[in-house]
Amino acid sequence: MPMDPIPDIASLSLAEIARLVEEAKLPPVEKWNPTHCGDSEMRIARDGTWYHQGSPIGRPAMVRLFSTILRREPDGSHVLVTPVEKLDIAVEDAPFTAVEMKAEGSGRDAKLAFRLNTGDLVTAGPDHALRFVEDADGPRPYLVVRGGMEALVVRSVYYELAERAIADGATPPGLWSDGAFFALEPAAPDLAA
Repeated sequence: MPMDPIPDIASLSLAEIARLVEEAKLPPVEKWNPTHCGDSEMRIARDGTWYHQGSPIGRPAMVRLFSTILRREPDGSHVLVTPVEKLDIAVEDAPFTAVEMKAEGSGRDAKLAFRLNTGDLVTAGPDHALRFVEDADGPRPYLVVRGGMEALVVRSVYYELAERAIADGATPPGLWSDGAFFALEPAAPDLAA
């Protein structure tokens, strides 16, 4: 069964994006608990490239298909899961990358939608938070996708976010989306951990 084409969010309104998100049906991976079968010999690099046995997976449709059966385990590891098997997959940072953004509105009325490298669409909001982590390379923004998995927001999209935050003039600088506010400043480290 062929997969739907990757949406071009630049040509869609946020209402159309919301409809596509609502229509997206993913397998119920959270309900599948087969016996662990081994290692998939797959890895997702920090830049979102998927590898199998050290070679990049060149077919985007295969990556999209595998991403639908990806799950994060309670211990933080990731697996590819079907009703009959569960295989480990190495994830260097986040399993997805947010590669494009569409914004509508401003201030508290703003909505920010993202297209992931897998073609998935996610609107930032209370259930899909944006968070910012300070790293030696500078700030790294993440977007909650599903099931405890996140997307690393690519640098060019981060610059768009930063420009919006500066233009909105909030203190601390941050962004509104779907009724939730996300400060650009990295969260203070949890000293209790």
